[in-house]
Amino acid sequence: MKITAIKTGRLETPLKVPFKTAVRTVDKLTDVIVRIETDCGAVGWGSAPPTSKVTGDTVGSIIGAIDEAIRPILLGRDAEALEENLLALDGAIVGNTSAKAAVDIALHDLWARSIGQPVWRLFGGVGRSIETDVTISVNSPEEMARDALRGKNDGFKVIKTKVGLDAETDFSRLRGIREAIGPEIKLRIDANQGWKPGEAVRILERMQDAGFDLELVEQPVKAGDLKGLAYVTANSPVPVVADESCWSPADALRIISERAANMVNIKLMKCGGAGHARQIIALSQAMNVEVMMGCMLEGKVSCAAAVHLASAFSCVTRIDIDGPVLCATDPIKGGPCFEAGGRITLDDAPGFGIEEISGVKWLS
Repeated sequence: MKITAIKTGRLETPLKVPFKTAVRTVDKLTDVIVRIETDCGAVGWGSAPPTSKVTGDTVGSIIGAIDEAIRPILLGRDAEALEENLLALDGAIVGNTSAKAAVDIALHDLWARSIGQPVWRLFGGVGRSIETDVTISVNSPEEMARDALRGKNDGFKVIKTKVGLDAETDFSRLRGIREAIGPEIKLRIDANQGWKPGEAVRILERMQDAGFDLELVEQPVKAGDLKGLAYVTANSPVPVVADESCWSPADALRIISERAANMVNIKLMKCGGAGHARQIIALSQAMNVEVMMGCMLEGKVSCAAAVHLASAFSCVTRIDIDGPVLCATDPIKGGPCFEAGGRITLDDAPGFGIEEISGVKWLS
């Protein structure tokens, strides 16, 4: 089964409400869609969002990397030789993790389809359902409290929100959210590198003393400050998750070995796809550390890959794969079912289960 074509296109999906963080506001989800075709008619699907503020990748850079560096390396290769194809992909170009992730996902999808099995089963899973949190956009404390209550009423058992710019405003936001959702709903925060180590410990202690009962905090300090991250981890009353600090298996090994965080957050767009994600999971399993599986603002194709990984491996205990939940429409037929309340279920469809995607503007 030879790879005969690798096509790229752009897909835009409207969001239910604008998604707001400290660095951007968007009202639609944008994905670069990848379609790998073979000489026997089998197709593999992948995708990647342009997340320039995090990965540095834009629509143009993702498509350019695939067109100019990745496609020439993979055309004509055996689609069933997954490991060899992933090695070729990794060496095709330096960096460009989002472009690599999109193609990696399509290669995994195609490989599993060639065997006629879902990816979760080939990774040793049993197809267990998982449950994601839902992210509350940054707004006034009153609006965030209303949004959090809406999430609770929709059935979500875990709420996540951004913090890190102004401690007093964050405090007011979290107080309003906790008062709105009550004590039974788990509450996570993501500081996006917004604090200094000592400041982080003081703020987290104050938040817990106020009864916010935070389940975890993501990336409280700068990504490169592992010593500071380790200080927060050792002194914080809230478990610490390394996000922007963890891009690769090598990063994960260092973070875990130095006890710089309680767990790492795997995002396919950071590490370059499911291949490297599996390596991070293997490291975590070997060192008895739990893992969080997250996503950028991503659509159903790439999120399907994250869901299959999260379902297959028991060390993945925290789930933040809510991109499809935030979309007003679903242009994708097949794949995991994102149900009300954050429950995500899988079926026996081969690969990642994607059948058809409507509305793609094919570019190459």
